[in-house]
Amino acid sequence: MAAINSVTGQIQSSELGYTLIHEHLRVRSESVAVQFPHLFDEEYEYGQAVKQINAVMERGVKTICDPTVMEAGRDIRFMEKVALETGIQIIAATGIYTYHYVAPHFQYRDIDYMADVFVRDIEVGVQGTSIKAGFLKCATDAQGITPDVEKVIRAVARAHHKTGVPIMTHSHPASGTGLQQLDILQDEGVDPKHILIGHCGDTDNLEYLLKVLDRGAFIGMDRYGASKVMGAEKRNAAVIELAKRGYAEQMFLSQDYCCTIDWFDQEFIKKHLPKWSMTYVIDEIIPELKKDGVTEKQIETMMVENPKRWLIGR
Repeated sequence: MAAINSVTGQIQSSELGYTLIHEHLRVRSESVAVQFPHLFDEEYEYGQAVKQINAVMERGVKTICDPTVMEAGRDIRFMEKVALETGIQIIAATGIYTYHYVAPHFQYRDIDYMADVFVRDIEVGVQGTSIKAGFLKCATDAQGITPDVEKVIRAVARAHHKTGVPIMTHSHPASGTGLQQLDILQDEGVDPKHILIGHCGDTDNLEYLLKVLDRGAFIGMDRYGASKVMGAEKRNAAVIELAKRGYAEQMFLSQDYCCTIDWFDQEFIKKHLPKWSMTYVIDEIIPELKKDGVTEKQIETMMVENPKRWLIGR
């Protein structure tokens, strides 16, 4: 059995159980939170995270992968507090969430310096604690592969080689950035079986999705309710068709849910993302997928087996 870093200690892959692969306990604008803390309500944010986690645990979820990293307000002690309160297994990430630039501290240092910072998070601990990250995160959006974004992707690849933990990306399917990410990661020698190209569910372009899948990577159909780019019906249609073609072993279902996020006020979220919650996939999406031909075994594969295979690299 392979050991996996969680925020409350190492767990075995056999202990993962039903897993939501891409959810956030909290997303904050880091610099705003540091400079203007009066704008944030720590107690409210904690309560919302506990509420959502308890709800998914009641539905059988045992593990959450939380890809909140630098620039999205990662707070490892907050994650640990929620985990200890609820009993959920949380696997935290290291990396940098940026669409275009990194902090000057990293701009003026090389790729290997950045990679070593990520390695420390995995092998020593995050933010001065002994809590270790369990996967790596990078992002590429509509801005494309800027020099700083490429630096992060290459640093993530090098940290993967030193630690063996897998890689998750934020991608922008409309720009084809998942394939560009694969190009760079494979140029650095990463086996695609260790890579999860996130947010592929934002397109129903099967030609694009098949190009990613046929290179051997996992894909995240992981923004149910989170984005108005595409509705649930089209997202489901893509999952159903890919499952029919035998790709269930490379897909994940999730919501990219943020228990709290400071980008928008709550009224905006309620109005524009009314279905968004951490329970949406379980309560509404999986029953619809089953109704339309996705088998119980395929659901089990996407929600239980694939997280094991991705996290331990098999």
